[in-house]
Amino acid sequence: MAADEIRSTVGKRAGKSTVKRAKAEAKAFRIERDSIGEKEVPADVYYGVQSLRAAENFRITGLAMHPEIVNSLAYIKKAAAITNCEVGLLERPIANAIVGACDEILAGKFRKDFIVDPIQGGAGTSLNMNANEVIANRAIELLGGQKGDYAIVHPNDHVNLGQSTNDVIPTAGKMTTIRLLRNLKAQLLRLHAALLEKASQFNHVIKVGRTQMQDAVPIRLGQEFKAYADAVMRDINRCDKAVDEMRALNMGGTAVGTGINADEGYLRRIVPVLNEVADLDFIQAYDLIDATQNLDPFVAVSGAVKACAVTLSKIANDLRLMSSGPRAGFGEINLPARQNGSSIMPGKVNPVIPEVVNQVAFNVIGNDMTITLAAEAGQLELNAFEPIIFYNLFQSIDTLGFACETFVDNCVAGITANEERCRYLVENSVTIVTALSPHIGYQRSADIAKKALKEGRSVREIVLEENILTEEEINQILDPAALTEPGISGKQLMGKKR
Repeated sequence: MAADEIRSTVGKRAGKSTVKRAKAEAKAFRIERDSIGEKEVPADVYYGVQSLRAAENFRITGLAMHPEIVNSLAYIKKAAAITNCEVGLLERPIANAIVGACDEILAGKFRKDFIVDPIQGGAGTSLNMNANEVIANRAIELLGGQKGDYAIVHPNDHVNLGQSTNDVIPTAGKMTTIRLLRNLKAQLLRLHAALLEKASQFNHVIKVGRTQMQDAVPIRLGQEFKAYADAVMRDINRCDKAVDEMRALNMGGTAVGTGINADEGYLRRIVPVLNEVADLDFIQAYDLIDATQNLDPFVAVSGAVKACAVTLSKIANDLRLMSSGPRAGFGEINLPARQNGSSIMPGKVNPVIPEVVNQVAFNVIGNDMTITLAAEAGQLELNAFEPIIFYNLFQSIDTLGFACETFVDNCVAGITANEERCRYLVENSVTIVTALSPHIGYQRSADIAKKALKEGRSVREIVLEENILTEEEINQILDPAALTEPGISGKQLMGKKR
């Protein structure tokens, strides 16, 4: 074959290949338009041009949207489609297709098509439109069309009918918060039960109490754990109150709370329908403008979560102290050994579970500050900073729940007491002299304490040596169990003169 003929043949083949590639590339994208202009969108995805622009603009965390807020949006869009159909604003085939698409999302489908970053500008418009576009494109398919043919189902005109980002996103945030708080409460209840179990198990163990990191009067280890359980129960009650903060919705308020573009029938029905589809108990806010402007309910919830984090961190601190050692620390309790504690010191085991609880608490406290500042930064009819509020609040609730879970399973449930060590510390504590004060006076008791410390001797030994009390009297007054209960130990002896 001549060289020119070979070149011609190769050229034809190359040309055909280029045409095929061009056709394939043409099929790989669809052209969508918005107010900014035209843009290529991958042909096989369910999101659209507005979602894609947002994904390009907000590369902030690199994380996916929280799955529970995606569910919340699906519930809202489903309820809106049903309501708009009921009031005659949406044709039933379109409404049914939207509902079908929402149900598929709630079943876990299309999650990879929610592509916008959790932290985003625009008060959540990108997230709202991401949901609108995914639902619209799937509804189009259910009606026999091709993705991107918005003449069949439009993201704004149909899926977002009667809505605004400014009522949809706060509602989604509240719905998500309620569901996450339920999970946190379940873990807190488990922690409360575990602490009560330890309180019962350790009720007979007498140990040294401590105030300001100095020895104080005796206390039972079980009493300490009971106090932890009581503190956790207060946090559980705060979680219940926090749920109440989330019940009032501004759905139907649309852009600024005035309800523009929301049919009056839709306005009356949307919250009851949402309750039906989501199995929740919301009410419509008395003042929709207030509920659109102000995000203080989220600050209140964050405050409750922060208070819980503080409680758990304090408990974790105590467990680390009481288990410190094992030879050169308090050594009063043993935490379950979970993993090697050092890459250089063989046999070292660290209190890693309480440590992670501490770290989660530190992060929750920081998140609370961010939420506070973001809620304060709202201006006039809208707060633009809901995305950062939700990102931090959801993280706080989730991580605190996970911390509770590992705290119970990998730490609290396996704690044991070093009873002999506790008894030794009580018997050699100087502060038991406090029980002598009602019998021999404060000053004389203080003198005994100072002498015991100076000479490294026990209080009991000095009292007997100086013939201040008999051994029988000392045994009654310094009875360890009696020292952990209200009243004056050895009160029956108080009539005696010394």
